[in-house]
Amino acid sequence: MCRYSNADFRYDAKANEYICPAGERLTYRYDSEEKGKTLHVYWTSRCSDCPLKADCTTGKERRIKRWEKEHILEAAAAELKKQPEAMRRRKEIVEHPYATIKHCMGATHFVMKRLPNVRAEMSLHVLAYNLRRVINIIGVPKLMAELQAA
Repeated sequence: MCRYSNADFRYDAKANEYICPAGERLTYRYDSEEKGKTLHVYWTSRCSDCPLKADCTTGKERRIKRWEKEHILEAAAAELKKQPEAMRRRKEIVEHPYATIKHCMGATHFVMKRLPNVRAEMSLHVLAYNLRRVINIIGVPKLMAELQAA
C-alpha cells in the first residue's frame, strides 16, 4: 500500500490551493500553530468519493499543512535547481573551516554539556580560528597596530 506524500500534491499559489493526484483542489481552511510556526491547513470534502483514497489517506479526508513562509524554501530550492554546482561550491568553501576547527579541537567531543554551553564553546573555537586566520593573513605587527588605533 503506497501512500501519497505531500510532494505528490501541487501547490497553486494564485488560488492558494493544493491539487491532489486525482485532480481535486484542497482549499485553505484555517491556520494552526505548531512549535511556534503558523501553518495553513488545506483539505477537500470530496475524498470519500475518490478512487485513489486508499492510496492517499486512512482518514476522512487528506489534510495538508503548509508553513506560512514555505514560499521562501521553495524559492531557495528553485535557485538551487538552476545552479546545482552551488551546493558543491558551498561545501568546498564552508566545510574546510569546520574540519580545521575540529582538527584543532583534537577531533573530540565538546567538553560542555547543554546547548547554551556548547554554543558558547563553539563560539570560542570559531573566535580562536578567526584570530589565527587574521594573524596568518596580516601578521601580528599590523594586527597590534590596528587594535591600538581602534
